[in-house]
Amino acid sequence: MSGFFGVVSKEDCVLDVFFGTDYHSHLGTKRGGMATYGENRFFRSIHNIENSPFRTKFEKDIEEFKGNLGIGCISDHEAQPLLVKSHLGSFAISTVGRINNMDELEQLCFKNGFSHFLEMSSGEINPTELIAALINHKETIVEGIRYVQDLVKGSMSILILTADGIYAARDRYGRTPIVIGKKDSGYCATFESSAFLNLGYHHHCDLGPGEIIFMTPDSYEVKQKPYTEMKICSFLWVYYGYPTSTYEGINVECMRNRCGELLSHRDRVDADCVAGVPDSGIAHAVGYSNASGIPYARPFIKYTPTWPRSFMPSSQMQRAKIAKMKLIPVQENIKDKKLLLIDDSIVRGTQLGETTQFLYDSGAKEVHVRPACPPIIFGCKYLNFSRSSSEMELITRRVIRDLEGDNVSEDVLQEYADPNTERYQKMCDEICKRSNFTSLRYHRIDDMVEAIGLPKCKLCTYCFDGKE
Repeated sequence: MSGFFGVVSKEDCVLDVFFGTDYHSHLGTKRGGMATYGENRFFRSIHNIENSPFRTKFEKDIEEFKGNLGIGCISDHEAQPLLVKSHLGSFAISTVGRINNMDELEQLCFKNGFSHFLEMSSGEINPTELIAALINHKETIVEGIRYVQDLVKGSMSILILTADGIYAARDRYGRTPIVIGKKDSGYCATFESSAFLNLGYHHHCDLGPGEIIFMTPDSYEVKQKPYTEMKICSFLWVYYGYPTSTYEGINVECMRNRCGELLSHRDRVDADCVAGVPDSGIAHAVGYSNASGIPYARPFIKYTPTWPRSFMPSSQMQRAKIAKMKLIPVQENIKDKKLLLIDDSIVRGTQLGETTQFLYDSGAKEVHVRPACPPIIFGCKYLNFSRSSSEMELITRRVIRDLEGDNVSEDVLQEYADPNTERYQKMCDEICKRSNFTSLRYHRIDDMVEAIGLPKCKLCTYCFDGKE
């Protein structure tokens, strides 16, 4: 995942871009970048943020940056924003999304006369560079963005900074948000709506699916009206989104409270307290506690002074070790207690299993687990929300393989995704057994959709039900 922030202002915007981008630090761990335009030139800087926060890497840069137009990005993959010079003029570009047909689009560029791409250290080409190349196939930036929206299989939201203003384009099906903020001096465009709250902006609008706008400090112009069909990622509310953010008018924290409440409505468990796995499970747990009457407590506390970011580092083995190191037990809230634990999700199953064992080792009598979303059975095709390179990294798919063999039909997978089937229950029982939970009950997809409050047809639930 990645996040971006752009500003067009009548005043110097460097600090707004700096702080607005920093508020996206939970969305990426590899690269951070900023670009501004002022004094008839672009200023740009990109830093590796794998071992230190965005803010500390850019504190010196912002002393040298100038301009009243700017964009910034936190990325979990490629370096950006990129500076581009082409027949369309000079511009800086930042993207959020996933391209599933990279090879096809790369060959299209070569066929149309593009001579080369720069390779990243991984051997891949930079997806943002590919998007810039495709935009440059057309005679205007707007035509180029439309071209990209039609070609990309996956999702692609874009910010383009020019000398005159910023183009903002939400991906074709609105899988990720772009929210527009406004204040007297200008506008901002952001992934996280909460990124502009302390900068003096107020909510102006959410871009619709496929919508393209052009912003200047004085104006806001729609270049392409939104499409009617939307498939915004449901997992944004469950996990990725920051609690203070609001998408499509629905606040993340409030959704998570409703999510926990609905979890409790289908549950009857004898527990001494409800706890959320910090930080993303806490709001779900509060909602569960309020609705069930089971007291909320914190049997462990996340140590954030030296490990503030849940994604780092990139190694799974190191992440698992650090996940354990970050959680410090409160023995008095664990010993001889029946605990009900709510996490945002179970992906690989490794960390939650280790957390459960850590609670048993600290004296817990029982550990009941309630994930705040349905079982993740299908790898995400539209966003880089999981680091999994194979669906077999998902605990659900490993269990299904062990129960069914290597060749599992789509119809059988659909049975495992349906909470009313015997296969679904067998899968849950096996995950419960392998992870040493006292009991396990997942959130139902219909309850999750109700907690969000949008019609299911406007939500992407592919990773839960495999339906596009």
